[in-house]
Amino acid sequence: MEELPLRLAPGLARDLADARDQLPEEVAVDAVRRYLRDEGEHVRSLATRLAEDHAGLLRRLGE
Repeated sequence: MEELPLRLAPGLARDLADARDQLPEEVAVDAVRRYLRDEGEHVRSLATRLAEDHAGLLRRLGE
C-alpha cells in the first residue's frame, strides 16, 4: 500500500503536540486512527441495523 503524505496547516497540531509531549505527526496519526476506528464502529452499527430491519428479506433471498 502506498504511503500518502499528510499536509497540515502550520500550527494546527503543534499546541496539542506540545501539551502531549509528542510530535505533531504523532498527534495527526493518532487522530486519523481514532477517526477510522469510530467510523468503522459507525458503519458496523448501520450494517447491523439494516440487517435486523431487513432480516425477513435477507432470509428469503438466501432460500
